[in-house]
Amino acid sequence: MPRTVLITGCSDGGLGAALAIAFHKNGDRVIATARNPAKMASLKAMGIETLQLDVLSDDSIKAAVQATSQLTNSSLDILVNNAGQGYSTPLLDASMSEVSKLFELNTLSALRMSQLFFPLLCNAKDGALLVNHTSCASVMPVPLQGPYSATKAALASLSEVLRQELQPFNIKVIDLKTGTVRSNFFANASSSGGSSEGILTLPEDSLYLPGKEPVEKFMRTDINITEMPADEWATKVVRDLSKRHPPIHVWRGANALQVWLCSFLPVGILDAVLKKMTGLEVVEQYYRGSKAQKTK
Repeated sequence: MPRTVLITGCSDGGLGAALAIAFHKNGDRVIATARNPAKMASLKAMGIETLQLDVLSDDSIKAAVQATSQLTNSSLDILVNNAGQGYSTPLLDASMSEVSKLFELNTLSALRMSQLFFPLLCNAKDGALLVNHTSCASVMPVPLQGPYSATKAALASLSEVLRQELQPFNIKVIDLKTGTVRSNFFANASSSGGSSEGILTLPEDSLYLPGKEPVEKFMRTDINITEMPADEWATKVVRDLSKRHPPIHVWRGANALQVWLCSFLPVGILDAVLKKMTGLEVVEQYYRGSKAQKTK
């Protein structure tokens, strides 16, 4: 039987849009949302229902609840909290105001969406799914992506508590941990140094400038890393969520399994890999060399 699914952050080219298309192809009724409806033109052309929703605005969320209620007879089978953004920067360079905004978007908006859409989820005839998109970054935080990883780890923690607290209401909470997937996610990310023509940069006074080239290369994920096509990822996720008993944690995307396995590695081994991958090895060599020169 077709389910009603509402997804946040469905701008064209993103993972939310990919999920909307996959659910639509699965025969489900999809309500795709985004802050700017004009960015969902391709979804609308496919016959997918679209709705304006700014997850940072209580008034906008409440309006979306009302609109959804009218469309679905006051019930909702699946809510996917997908809206989010990246912020690439060394933590020493991070803007506290930007970090605060990131937590509002990546973490707290999902909690607020869950609170306000709860009555509709509670009315689902056969029980509902609440899916929080936390990413593999919630399990394996990496250098230069610290603020983003922290917001996703916090969302994973909230999801675990919600999973237990919503069980009495027949609402199953699922933590979607995504690996690397080809999308426009990092095209919309920000950095402490801003961006030049969409390229993330370090600030001019950053202590990490000695490793500028490899560090910035990692910040914009311009590295040799496997990416799963978004449509393939979304199809697998929808298949997981369509199971009679979907898993509590859904691991999908390139390198998702590897991230899970890496979480069991000794810290020293993982540190060595990440140091080389992120360019921090170059930064460390520079400062150790400078210190050695001063002691001569």
